[in-house]
Amino acid sequence: MVSLPSPVARWVGRRVMGRGMSSISDLSRVPFVPRSFVLPFQRDGLDPVGKVGRRRAGAAPVSKLTRLFGMNIWLVTGYEEARWVLADVGQAFSNDIRPLVASAGSTEEHSVGGLGFTDPPDHTRLRDVLTPEFTKRRLARLQPRIEQIVAQQLDEVAAAGPTPDLVSTFAFPVPFLVICDLLGLSPEDRDQFRPLGTARFDLREGGVGLFGAASRSREFLFKAVRQQRLDPGDGLIGQIIRERGDDISDTDLAGLADGVFLGGYETSASMLALGTLVLLQHPEAGEMVRQDPSSVDQVVEELLRYLTVVQTSFPRFARQDMDLFGNRVEAGDVVLVSLVRADRDSALATPPDSFDASRPACPHLAFGHGRHRCVGSELARMELRTAYSALLQRFPDMQLAVEPQQLSFRKLSAVYGVDAMPVRLGTPGGQ
Repeated sequence: MVSLPSPVARWVGRRVMGRGMSSISDLSRVPFVPRSFVLPFQRDGLDPVGKVGRRRAGAAPVSKLTRLFGMNIWLVTGYEEARWVLADVGQAFSNDIRPLVASAGSTEEHSVGGLGFTDPPDHTRLRDVLTPEFTKRRLARLQPRIEQIVAQQLDEVAAAGPTPDLVSTFAFPVPFLVICDLLGLSPEDRDQFRPLGTARFDLREGGVGLFGAASRSREFLFKAVRQQRLDPGDGLIGQIIRERGDDISDTDLAGLADGVFLGGYETSASMLALGTLVLLQHPEAGEMVRQDPSSVDQVVEELLRYLTVVQTSFPRFARQDMDLFGNRVEAGDVVLVSLVRADRDSALATPPDSFDASRPACPHLAFGHGRHRCVGSELARMELRTAYSALLQRFPDMQLAVEPQQLSFRKLSAVYGVDAMPVRLGTPGGQ
């Protein structure tokens, strides 16, 4: 990322400071999340809490969530309204958060970056580096390795029986190993990197926890990038170095690698775990996939819509005063899109709060929308299709080993998930 904030980012920073944030000028030092801000991240089991549903109901697809650190925070919960905000190409909103996290960006290794927090032209330049690496054609070469990893982890599930924890034996190792292989991280580094995924999305310690974990993972990736400058590996980092050379800086490359890790590990792990929970609660969906393997595409899309584990979009800062669907939004205000609530809007699917494996695929927002849409969405789909299919074939009689209300779900996380999920394997199939 660039080392100096853009003129717009500096303006947003001055605007925020002028509106009462002088006492807390650096979000990376805030040790808590104010209670008024947590509503979009709360769920009752797999469902968004009722308060968010009421907030969306009727004529309130956009509403004021709270006023925080001198800024108005607006929450978008309607599907069409969410698409409009997410489709903005940088004219109405800025994504540059760097003026508000000064200490986290004090050095290159600890700087705040990534595509989600970047505006054009930097965003365009960096996304153009990644996009060719995530086409269906390029990703197809990973399919055999994904199948190998899935089979390996299913063997570990079987070995840990009769009531293994599906999170630790399957849901998390599969995307973790895939993303490490993709990036080209050496096996001895993986144990250091693994615990950082969950911490990157844990909101319980506010900015201190979020940006602290971000700094540690970026420091790790800076080291990996510098090592591969001398000896490029076979993964994505080495490939970009060979193709781009000195045209891409260590700062930019580490930021891109960080974004790939951030978007490809914890999110896919949560989808694998929670998606399996949904399939266990809807055995007709599993039977549908076993009888017709091609139906897994449709099932995966409905799981993505129904669960939408990435709970909100990256924050967007209004560039000027505007009318946002009947609401007076001031320049410098923050606009959040509740992706999970938008995907539960009846404008997208009816009935919206039910999982229906036979529902035709719809244009959900689980991967976002517009220029900040997840660049690794096709890789995630490949993992989910492969993992669910193999799991359903291998353990057709699998059941949850505890009551659903006994599961420990993430209390306050930007990516929703479950801490552990003990299952009974039953009679294995596919032997």
